[in-house]
Amino acid sequence: MDIHNSHEIITNETTPLISARGSKKPRTPLPKLQIAILITLQLAEPIASTSIFPYINQLIRELNITGGDDTAVGYYAGIIYSLFFVGQALTVLKWARLSDRIGRKPVLVIGLSGTCISMLCFGLSTTFFGLVASRCLCGILNGNVVVMKTMVGELTDSTNMAQGFALIPIVWCIGGFIGPLMGGTFARPQDHWPVLFSGSFWRNYPYFLPCAVAACLPVLTLFMMSIFLEETLSTKRRPKSTSTTISVSSSPDGEALVTNSMANMPLRSLLTRSVVIPIANYAMLSFLDMSFMVLLPLFLSTPTYLGGLGFDPATIGSWMALFGIINGVIQALFFAKIVDWIGPKRLFCISAWCYPLLVAMFPILSWIVRARGEVDHVITFALLCFIGIEVAWDMGYGVIFMFITASAPTNNVLGTINGLGHTSAAVARAVGPALATSLFAASKKYNLLGGNAVYVILIMLAGGMGWLASQLPEEVQDKDE
Repeated sequence: MDIHNSHEIITNETTPLISARGSKKPRTPLPKLQIAILITLQLAEPIASTSIFPYINQLIRELNITGGDDTAVGYYAGIIYSLFFVGQALTVLKWARLSDRIGRKPVLVIGLSGTCISMLCFGLSTTFFGLVASRCLCGILNGNVVVMKTMVGELTDSTNMAQGFALIPIVWCIGGFIGPLMGGTFARPQDHWPVLFSGSFWRNYPYFLPCAVAACLPVLTLFMMSIFLEETLSTKRRPKSTSTTISVSSSPDGEALVTNSMANMPLRSLLTRSVVIPIANYAMLSFLDMSFMVLLPLFLSTPTYLGGLGFDPATIGSWMALFGIINGVIQALFFAKIVDWIGPKRLFCISAWCYPLLVAMFPILSWIVRARGEVDHVITFALLCFIGIEVAWDMGYGVIFMFITASAPTNNVLGTINGLGHTSAAVARAVGPALATSLFAASKKYNLLGGNAVYVILIMLAGGMGWLASQLPEEVQDKDE
């Protein structure tokens, strides 16, 4: 008896949406217009998130939150970074489950509106409490990322899934290029363009301009989405749309009944090994990546006598923008080809083991600065090597999104599965910045392991991710036909 075939015949609540791959099928073209709209929508979050990176440490110093203690800046920066993800962790699963009931577009409207309002509030904040409250608001109202991943999963099949999910980290790379460049360029405009920004408003709110520019994108994308984006949830589509979910009944009433049943199934019934392992990898990936992302601007801005590079906000923005654009171009051109060449699991494992190399570059850069006595062309070359390692590390995101989508029993609970994944990732991203920046501050203040204790701990945690990566399925399975 063929056990595999018998499992493929019966689609129940624990059967993966994507089944074992047989013969290779021709690649389905991506729905370019819908994917392009989703990419534009998704740009809002990385731009909003990363635009504060170049100036947040300087803002904390100028508000005198630390009382003049430069070694304590990391503590407060970590809290501000983390609270966005705390808010998101508390609500993202609710938004995901709501999108399985009322549709994807209404939830996107709420998320875009929340991003716009919270960025304006951040730019007008002159106290630590105001900064914290605006970041919390942004996280609480934002379920967009999980909904967009769900929509990409509904718009693709097994033949073009790698292409579709490769675009998600590319969007973050583009946002990682535009956001820091914009934040570093428009911060303190009265210093750069005194003729245009000479009023008292700009002296009182020197970081409002980058926040206002970042808030414009959600407004523009909101209008675009309302006009052009089609609903992908099968029960909320227009009658002319063709369902992409597994056909369980030829009757519309029968489909609606099963859809509602699946959308309301208990969360515990979804927590099978095929779901939990990819989500655990996503959470660990997010924890380590967010720890790196907050350490990078902190390291770049830290004075050289404390082991950093002493860059100003504009220089930090330029380097982070360069990281983003090179990463995005390489992912766009080569990610899907590499997945086809070496396989998704092998690529994810390679990405995971790049993290120790990435973190080790921090003390190496510090050593080079101490040895040469200045930031020169050798540091420039080392930072370019840094970019190459980061590109390989970031490819893990596209792969893990494929595994999470493949683990869903049906498309009708895909939003919930993505919600579970993003909730876990949001918790990890909330813990990561606070832990990493606090460890960084403590390492420098108390000279733990020569100021390098934070890097040693992160490298040890990366070993745990290497083990988790080995537990993933050997292949991303194909969708049931």
